[in-house]
Amino acid sequence: MSRIKEYTNGEVTIVWKPNLCIHAKKCIEGLPGVFDYQARPWIDASGANTEEIIAQVNQCPSGALSTYLNKDGKPKEASDEANTAVKIQIAPNGPILVQGATDLVLGDGSSADPKSRMALCRCGASSNKPYCDGSHKKIDFEG
Repeated sequence: MSRIKEYTNGEVTIVWKPNLCIHAKKCIEGLPGVFDYQARPWIDASGANTEEIIAQVNQCPSGALSTYLNKDGKPKEASDEANTAVKIQIAPNGPILVQGATDLVLGDGSSADPKSRMALCRCGASSNKPYCDGSHKKIDFEG
């Protein structure tokens, strides 16, 4: 089972799924008061207001970060994007970014947990296939 970490400011909870993280750094560049890889824990939900946190987390390309409002409780795994068209984007020198409700069928025929955002490995070096783990940066992948 995958590790899941949660961080809250009392109003909103940030959910981090490390096994999906591609280390794109959009979080730390966009909201460094909340996301700081040098700190432990690396997420400080008191570093910005709820609206700023939600807006920044929505920028996460892999879906490793998500939020929920504490007053509403933990969301069901069904995506709010379930009725939207799937968007597939090739990141320059990086992964295949998928947005929208997607059922990913693995090589052995089993289905991965449904996700509304994911980053799929394109370079072949990920140790978390089919998901990207940021290895494309280490091998200077171009494509």
